[in-house]
Amino acid sequence: MLLKALGTIDLLSGLILILLGAGVNIPNNFLITGGAILFVKSGLGFWQDIGSLIDVVGGLVLLLSAWITFPGMISIIAGLIIAQKGIFSFL
Repeated sequence: MLLKALGTIDLLSGLILILLGAGVNIPNNFLITGGAILFVKSGLGFWQDIGSLIDVVGGLVLLLSAWITFPGMISIIAGLIIAQKGIFSFL
């Protein structure tokens, strides 16, 4: 149950990053909240595995996207990696 909830968070964060890379304007509240949630979620793994490091990078991209415009490809790649992690949590 917990794994599926965390996977849902990954899927939503990945979708936000993919949409952000595609040029969709997303309110800063969603970006800051999503980045903070990914940072907290990465703390659950205590930064011991690659999944937690992916969450840290994705959270950093989400947080910084509130103030900095990243190239679309960076956001899309980060979104695809996080979404892939979320899909595998459902298997």
